[in-house]
Amino acid sequence: MKKHIGETALFSMTIIWGATFALMKDAFSDISPTLFVGIRFTIATLLIIPFTFNRLKLINKQTFLAGSILGIFYFSGFATQTIGLNLTTATKSGFITGTFVVFIPILQLIIEKRKPGWFNIISIVLVLIGLLMLSSGGNDVINFLHRLGSDFNLGDLLTLICAVLFAFQVVYVDVFTKKYDYLPMVFVQLLITGVGGFLLTLIFSAASLETVRFSLTGNLIFAVVYTSVFASVLATIIQLKYQKVISPTKAGIIYSIEPIFAATFAYFLLNEKISNFGLIGCVLIFSGLILSEIFSNKNE
Repeated sequence: MKKHIGETALFSMTIIWGATFALMKDAFSDISPTLFVGIRFTIATLLIIPFTFNRLKLINKQTFLAGSILGIFYFSGFATQTIGLNLTTATKSGFITGTFVVFIPILQLIIEKRKPGWFNIISIVLVLIGLLMLSSGGNDVINFLHRLGSDFNLGDLLTLICAVLFAFQVVYVDVFTKKYDYLPMVFVQLLITGVGGFLLTLIFSAASLETVRFSLTGNLIFAVVYTSVFASVLATIIQLKYQKVISPTKAGIIYSIEPIFAATFAYFLLNEKISNFGLIGCVLIFSGLILSEIFSNKNE
């Protein structure tokens, strides 16, 4: 029962995350990407204080260190993703971020010495193929193969790095939430990400790598509120509370649904189109998720 509640919770989180790509992409016309990260996660940190205050008074060195490790991966992942999103499309950003499902079983084997099941491997292959097809701009095989690598840019590379960092975060969430109280780790993770966003803004500005922009508009306010309250506070609590009841590999497969929602929101909010190959890719991703669900239940 706990496993199914956890799976449902993580699935709902992918919907919340999926909307952020289009909202942030739209907001970047009014604010610098790194400044957005700083504001978003600082607000999230302040919002979560009332829920974590009593737990924070009892935080120990081990829990703080665990939260700091999660925070470093979390901040680094969001920093590279946010900067990369400013240089690529919301649909492609969602797809490339989704490839972290491929890195999770590798890191899980290295860090936790846990081998994924054969059904997990097949599911991951289906998900990866689906993600590749979802990212393509072609409607036929030749166009799909031609565009597969030709549009890869700096923004895509930064987002790929973000995928690796998020894979580390997912695996270490599995490690730490089984040992320590999750709420203090949520606070530390959000705090490090918020402070890191402001520091990166100052560094980029001093090095003339980024011009600080801030224009208070309705779109920016909505994006900040949504990403702070739902995509940061609520989603982070859901992840650290419920991911521990299922394996990191299974969690990664559930998270792979996120690019579908990202592409859907990008279509309605930014008019970014999904190709015929992309629609087939959506089917493959769902197939991979269902395969993993069926066989994981038989093996429990």
